[in-house]
Amino acid sequence: MSATPHASSYYAASANDKVERPRLESSIETDVCIIGAGYTGLSSALHLLESGMKVVILEAARIGWGASGRNGGQIVNSFSRDIDSIEKVVGKEQGKLFGQMAFEGGQIIRERIAKYNIDCDLKDGGVFAAMNAKQMGHLQSQKKLWEAHGHNNHLEMLDKDGIRNVVNTDLYVGGLLDKSGGHIHPLNLALGEARAVESLGGQIFEDSAVISVDDGESPIVHTAQGQVKCKFVVVAGNAYLGKLLPELQAKSMPCGTQVITTEPLSDDMAASLLPQDYCVEDCNYLLDYYRLTGDKRLVFGGGVVYGARDPANVEALIMPKLLKTFPQLKGVKVDYAWTGNFLMTLSRLPQVGRIGHNIYYSQGCSGHGVTYTHLAGKLIAEMLNNQATRFDAFAALPHYPFPGGHALRVPFSALGAWYYTMRDKFGI
Repeated sequence: MSATPHASSYYAASANDKVERPRLESSIETDVCIIGAGYTGLSSALHLLESGMKVVILEAARIGWGASGRNGGQIVNSFSRDIDSIEKVVGKEQGKLFGQMAFEGGQIIRERIAKYNIDCDLKDGGVFAAMNAKQMGHLQSQKKLWEAHGHNNHLEMLDKDGIRNVVNTDLYVGGLLDKSGGHIHPLNLALGEARAVESLGGQIFEDSAVISVDDGESPIVHTAQGQVKCKFVVVAGNAYLGKLLPELQAKSMPCGTQVITTEPLSDDMAASLLPQDYCVEDCNYLLDYYRLTGDKRLVFGGGVVYGARDPANVEALIMPKLLKTFPQLKGVKVDYAWTGNFLMTLSRLPQVGRIGHNIYYSQGCSGHGVTYTHLAGKLIAEMLNNQATRFDAFAALPHYPFPGGHALRVPFSALGAWYYTMRDKFGI
């Protein structure tokens, strides 16, 4: 095989499953053909297979090659825009439905890990860290909002002493602990889900980029050397879909985020940095996020790049952020540094819908993809099994093109990000 290898990341180096799947080199038939073997595609496949459908997944590179195998590995509830923002668009009554779904993705992940015995270093607990009084006020409102939508007995406000007990830095004035949050080895989660798909009779083909899709009552999905005739197509390429379906490009923009992973830390150092082994993300618009791995390395990410360009030196971009948070790690060696893309929408809410007769899609998680993609797979499976209520709720959300069109979306978005970064810096 000659499939494009995974990014040179810590996750790829520590992957549980390095088995390469075959390339599609024939014409086959199935019920559902899924484009993309990331979380959206794998979650859709598992739910569809469990409902009795036949499924084929076509992956251009390797399983989890995109954002699903490169992200920070944090299980964060709700969406990139919270429930109150959605309520302003859809109203209070419909907002209740989104409130019910806001915490389901993390539950699905844990259910998958338990049911299919997936080894991916699952740890419970996630912290939102506030850098000023304004951000603390936002977290207090978030706690009240989430509890109003049934997320009770999971949340705990942390004052300055409280957050110092869970993350050893002077950077924060307080925070919010979500005990139902957590973290995982993201690529091993994807690989475990892929094995689960195969255990249920699903087929996965790697190095099988889709070059065209014929819509109709019986769509045909074409690769360079094969084709799949099916009843339904699920498009799950997100930031790596490219120009396959131009109608999905206009209202979204790939963005890059950078991640570094240190050498293994001593037991004492690891325990001193994050005593409860929680993951952490700050409350800035362009946020930083970090956690410990199963072998006690620190994974630290941030540094959004609009337009998904690869920075020349990821370590130089992220290391100052790491040392600002943990100056006690000065001199620590970085073993891995990589970049990965996520797909952002102008509203920061996912785009869900149908193209033509039988092509369905979900994309644009806007940096909140680990949990949402697992929910999306369930919604797609419900839709294809004639239970459309929840899929349709997302499909009805309005989406708009980026200001300036395709050519100017990157500079305009960067200007907006600069504005919010200044607000974060001065706590206004």
